[in-house]
Amino acid sequence: QVQLVESGGGLVQAGGSLRISCAASGIIVRINAMGWYRQAPGKERELVAGISRGGITNYADSVKDRFTISRDNAKNTVYLQMNSLKPEDTAVYYCNAGVVGQLGYEFNYQGQGTQVTVSS
Repeated sequence: QVQLVESGGGLVQAGGSLRISCAASGIIVRINAMGWYRQAPGKERELVAGISRGGITNYADSVKDRFTISRDNAKNTVYLQMNSLKPEDTAVYYCNAGVVGQLGYEFNYQGQGTQVTVSS
């Protein structure tokens, strides 16, 4: 069983910064790609940023140059540093990871989400 636990969400004023984290635990041989998604009320879930095991990153156009995704493979943890936050960044942020277990198969796991609220 693998669990992803997000932390670090909260309330911040527009223009501020916040860093959220997601730690994976359980029977993990290797974690391949990791990423952050978000879902705002009344909107579809969207990919915010992704990172490969080797550190190659990709971002949604709406967060480029403001958000930075990183990971610590030794800690099975992915981070999202969010700067210059805007009210439209308000959403529940979910982390996602492709986890390889003992049998060598990769399964996709998702965390329970952390709320990020940006006030104007």
